[in-house]
Amino acid sequence: MIPSLRQDFNARFTYDKYRRMRAELDRHTRTAIDIRVAETPVFLPAAMVAEMVDAGAAMTHQLLSDTEYLRMAEETIPPAFRVAHTDAHPNFMTVDFGLVRESDGTLTPRLVELQAFPSVYGYQAALGEAYLRAFQLDTQLSRFIGVDEDQYWEAMRQVIVGNHAPENVILMEVTPDQQKTLPDFRVHEDRLDIRTIDITQVRQRGTKLFYNRDGVETPIERIYNRAIVDEMLRKNIQPGFDLTADLDVEWAGHPNWYFMISKFSLPFLRHPSVPPSFFLDEWMRGEHRERLPADRADWILKPLFSFAGKGIEFAPSDELLHSIPTDQRRNYLLQQRMDFASTVETPYGPTQAEIRILYVWPDDGDLRAINTLVRLGRGKMMGVDHNRDQLWVGGSAGLILG
Repeated sequence: MIPSLRQDFNARFTYDKYRRMRAELDRHTRTAIDIRVAETPVFLPAAMVAEMVDAGAAMTHQLLSDTEYLRMAEETIPPAFRVAHTDAHPNFMTVDFGLVRESDGTLTPRLVELQAFPSVYGYQAALGEAYLRAFQLDTQLSRFIGVDEDQYWEAMRQVIVGNHAPENVILMEVTPDQQKTLPDFRVHEDRLDIRTIDITQVRQRGTKLFYNRDGVETPIERIYNRAIVDEMLRKNIQPGFDLTADLDVEWAGHPNWYFMISKFSLPFLRHPSVPPSFFLDEWMRGEHRERLPADRADWILKPLFSFAGKGIEFAPSDELLHSIPTDQRRNYLLQQRMDFASTVETPYGPTQAEIRILYVWPDDGDLRAINTLVRLGRGKMMGVDHNRDQLWVGGSAGLILG
């Protein structure tokens, strides 16, 4: 997207540099990274990043100011996973954009989805640094949005640890040692001096929670929540405590927000960057028929509460739509598929970039964008799991100029 930087990078690229970058990432994260790391970063103009930052913030504030929407969204939380005392706002927001090319040639961001749930904030900081070092890139490029590295980690400490001692804060996940996001957990551990704890290993006594820290039962006062409900259901994971109890604990990323700002939000958003989106049950009743193109190739069917692209169907047939039981159709979206532009020139051809804006929102602060996450792909799906057997695709970082 910045042609001079792209041409220079491609001309100077070697796989020796890439291998050194991968080795540095493994050392930095204290683990072997098990995702497809793209050979290249993406060079982003600051004005384009600002446009996406502003759009994501506007959509977030729209949803938070709509009390009727929040009431309906809260009703989507399964009773077994409804956690007490929802915070006034989510501590984390991630908003994904693709880029479409307008008739005049300009690139415009379009929303893919948004989620009030933390992403790999630690890993992305390490990945951006690894690209800069391994490929000796322009020192004017920034891997953060509006902050330097010290300010970035101070913002992360404020939102995750807050006013607590680090030993009383945990990163909580389902089977963390088996997660592909384990490198991210390691970075958070090293930068914030917190521990990663399996959700099954948290213990409850009364309204208090505890974990084992070096053989000592240690109180938990705040939880950086990374446990995803659909994974808990899929793996039949039972937490070591009562999620629905009135507990004496704070959440860095209250679990209810995972449901309340999600794909469920898309039909309620009113913003130029949002493609037509509506619930399947409404479509089946004959509503919104004029909003989707006639060509089924331009349709997408999405389950509301899935993660990492699971369950998405392109060009869904009438047979597939009718096969979904009536009482489950409210849990699916129909959406117009966007024709995202291939904007990154690689030795294997032009490649699409999906850009995620990473926001933090401290308990007593303001919503603030601080980093990007980029996925590169040449297929229908942009997730790293869908591009494992290709080159110059996968997880990447945005480096910002200007």
